[in-house]
Amino acid sequence: MADCSQVSLIKGGNAFIEGGFKAMDIAISHDRFSSDAGAGEVIDATGCVVIPGLVDIHFHGSAGADVSDGDLEGLHRMGAYEASRGVTAMCPATMTLSYEQLSEAMKNAAAYEPACDEADLVGINLEGPYISPSKVGAQNPEHVRQADAREFKELQELSGGLIKLVDVAPEEAGAGEFMEELKDDVLISLAHTCADYDAAKWAFEKGAKHLTHLYNAMDPMHHRKPGPIPAAAERDDTTAEIIADGVHIHPSMVRLAFNLFGDDRMILVSDTLRAAGLDDGTYDLGGQDVTVRGPEARIANGALAGSVSDLMRCFYVAVKDMDIPIESAVKAASCNPARAIGIDGDHGSLEAGHVADAVVLDAETLEIRHVILRGRVIV
Repeated sequence: MADCSQVSLIKGGNAFIEGGFKAMDIAISHDRFSSDAGAGEVIDATGCVVIPGLVDIHFHGSAGADVSDGDLEGLHRMGAYEASRGVTAMCPATMTLSYEQLSEAMKNAAAYEPACDEADLVGINLEGPYISPSKVGAQNPEHVRQADAREFKELQELSGGLIKLVDVAPEEAGAGEFMEELKDDVLISLAHTCADYDAAKWAFEKGAKHLTHLYNAMDPMHHRKPGPIPAAAERDDTTAEIIADGVHIHPSMVRLAFNLFGDDRMILVSDTLRAAGLDDGTYDLGGQDVTVRGPEARIANGALAGSVSDLMRCFYVAVKDMDIPIESAVKAASCNPARAIGIDGDHGSLEAGHVADAVVLDAETLEIRHVILRGRVIV
């Protein structure tokens, strides 16, 4: 376990405040950022940038564990790995599974209490099972089913209210009623869908506010068949998440997405599997085998099956390899996801009153120098 020493001050760095970087010290009192420093260690951030802890609202697992396993010890391994990589708040995604498997995952998540070096579990992303059978991707087609508000509410109760995001294919039967009933209770996202422009526009009018892994498992943009992406981009109340691992999407298309939506509405996600942090090999994802070779993870038919690059790695790739401005990348990896799932009162900011989660990065290389988690240094 990490030392987890209390921090009082992060000194000498360029801190991400109000959308830009400013040379200033960041004071911490106990587990919150503060206007006055409490007692504790002083972190020297000279030559570094200081950013809020990252918030991943779409990943399945890491360090050999998956949220769908329903295994508490596995959740703790995930929490420790994610925190070590600067992801201080996690909202892991379940797969398309049976009600019984999802129930166990919900109960397990509700029981999670992080150790001092483990990320907070701030939510659950119900990626399946309410998707299109024609766009399953790496999801298990055996358990795809119609959107069911009653089932969702039962799972939400088992989770202790942790489900913050749910995916829906709006063209499928029952989706409209589902969105109307739940639009004020959870962030509804279009995902694994065959929806065209008109169906997507209708879904956003019904209450959907998000697009899951932009470009992936949805129809592409075409000048006569625009698809769901322009329907989302035309609104000012939708967000879009994107996997910037350097495998799923060409850099030019990532830049295009930021231009379409603006950096206040883009969200970086990792979509990582249990293989994140481990060697190449074959791993399970929702009951299917996934083969990992280098940065790629694929199921038997060759389809991409999530990522093995954690969110900090995606942040690095977005800035260094895709020419996304670092200010935009910080928004997309921390501020925006926190706001999208309604936890921005506590996470996604270095401002006083927020949970003292911060990552100190070398200003030139963006390598992690320190991770501060709930006011304690763990790296």
